[in-house]
Amino acid sequence: MKFALILFTTLCLASKAEEPATLMTTRGKLLASEDFVAAPAPFTGKPVGFASGFSGWRYNSSATGGKGGRWEIANGEFRGIETPGANHPATASFGMTFQDVVIQCEACLNDVPDEGRKYRSLFVKATDAKDYVISLSLGQGGLFLTPYDADKINPGTKQREKGTTVKLLKPIKLNEWHMVVLEIHGDEVVGTLDGQSITLSNPLIGAAKHSIMLGAGTEASFRKLRVWEALPKADWKRIKATLNAAAKP
Repeated sequence: MKFALILFTTLCLASKAEEPATLMTTRGKLLASEDFVAAPAPFTGKPVGFASGFSGWRYNSSATGGKGGRWEIANGEFRGIETPGANHPATASFGMTFQDVVIQCEACLNDVPDEGRKYRSLFVKATDAKDYVISLSLGQGGLFLTPYDADKINPGTKQREKGTTVKLLKPIKLNEWHMVVLEIHGDEVVGTLDGQSITLSNPLIGAAKHSIMLGAGTEASFRKLRVWEALPKADWKRIKATLNAAAKP
């Protein structure tokens, strides 16, 4: 697997800017916009396989939470809560077919009692019809990009194994909103947190994708979710080469 690590700090006017600068792509048509002022539109269609065959939102909103967490919506905030005894964090999937997109949202790690896992974390994942393709995760230690390997399957879970994680180490305080942008184009991704970016490449990233999954461990929140088609940026190769050179010791 070939990947590149790039650490880049852009001039960010404000972490809550509606459209922060993109590094690898330019925004095309707006494909989805969700402000969480009311319950997201329920999914339509018949789910097929891992994450295909439906459009709209699938998420757990029941009070008990079941084996996973639940979601609550208030004041434009989509809050994932990992209930006591849950086997995994709260997850929500937005079904749509896409290949190259810019996914943008504001995210917050919430300071709450340790009712689930002791750490706070959230993730944004792109999936194809079978499994995860790429994961952007945010924890108190920073931003992490993790690809998945199409050729390596865990015999126990039957899911794809994770590849090598690229890290942007940065302390994240609880109860603060941060701007997160995930650019996907071809077999490359760029993850940006408040104007600082990391990138990697993997052939699986270029697969046709069928949903965007949000996840929240213990408690984390999302708001102002936007998805645009990602168009090529003419300067990306030059920018990438410059950043690779600057990242060398």
